[in-house]
Amino acid sequence: MTPDEQTEFTRRRKARNIVVGLVLGGFVLLFYLITIVRMTD
Repeated sequence: MTPDEQTEFTRRRKARNIVVGLVLGGFVLLFYLITIVRMTD
């Protein structure tokens, strides 16, 4: 693997990790809000 390919691979992996982190954070927030709404009913 050339240095350019390695840089591209690392960049794509970092971008994918950021997306996965945001999705997980969204699910956590969703479950938190659902829990709050259920507790207030």
